[in-house]
Amino acid sequence: MKRYLHGERNGVHIIDLEKTVKYLKDALAFVSKIANEGKTVLFVSTKPQSMTLIEESAKACRMPYVNSKWIPGLLTNFSTIKTRIKYLADLKEQKATGDFDKYTKKESAKLNKTIVKLENSLGGVQNMKYKPDAVFVVDVVRDNIVVQEARKLGLPIIGIVDSNSDPDEIDFPIPGNDDAITSLTYFIQRVTDVINESGKSKK
Repeated sequence: MKRYLHGERNGVHIIDLEKTVKYLKDALAFVSKIANEGKTVLFVSTKPQSMTLIEESAKACRMPYVNSKWIPGLLTNFSTIKTRIKYLADLKEQKATGDFDKYTKKESAKLNKTIVKLENSLGGVQNMKYKPDAVFVVDVVRDNIVVQEARKLGLPIIGIVDSNSDPDEIDFPIPGNDDAITSLTYFIQRVTDVINESGKSKK
């Protein structure tokens, strides 16, 4: 990250904001391009301080998201994950149509718990029919397994890179603080706005 840093003060690395502006512009240009092509960007952040923010932002631009525990293989073994997504959809349909009434209270309660569990892990990607075309990762260190899976598949990665990150793993790095809520809000909102401005975002 040295090339993205302005210096160090009292043991704290200071990111070069001129570099932030430059690389953010590049990242947003890429996001705009794929959004205009009607492609999908998967939003990912399992950081407690940005879980709600990433969900609200992804929903605002109608993109899939993961904001709780990442399911290993979500990208690299998507065909298997799709069966779980379908199972969730089937259970929700059964509940909505009253099919749960044929079960005992204990069985019905168990199925409801399964729905809640699957919603927590797959709710944000339940409408994702295919692998995403790109991945936006808020914390590339915390969610490094996402980065690894995306790289394995050759999916472009947009990511906020703080001073402890390896920017060489990210196709479109955005040098910035990935802990401060003001910083996270700004970067996530910029990505969301660009997708919405394209007018061609999709699930």
